[in-house]
Amino acid sequence: MKSFRELLVWQKGIEVVTSVYAATGQFPKAETYGLTDQARRAAVSIPANIAEGYGRQSTQDYIRFLLIARGSLYELQTHMEIARRLGYLTDLDNADSVDARILEVERMLSSLIAKLKSKPRS
Repeated sequence: MKSFRELLVWQKGIEVVTSVYAATGQFPKAETYGLTDQARRAAVSIPANIAEGYGRQSTQDYIRFLLIARGSLYELQTHMEIARRLGYLTDLDNADSVDARILEVERMLSSLIAKLKSKPRS
């Protein structure tokens, strides 16, 4: 693989970002610098950390950045749950789509991390 852009998990991470931006676009204006900003930052952090880790010189660094990406994903799940409980996610189809994308990336990240951890150190 020549580029992080070829990683399916990175591509799916970008899809998470775009779906989160769409979902948070309907949040109240009072949340612009609160929940909206926090959710968007967490979402952007996912593919950004996947890309940064891919560019590192060692497998251990790559794993570390993938773990950070997974942490951001869990943070995003928390923000979206709060938004749901506050009634900010009024478009249920969009909310379900965001949830499905998040879960898909979670599975992919966990699988990639496990695969990299099982490889002999280089």
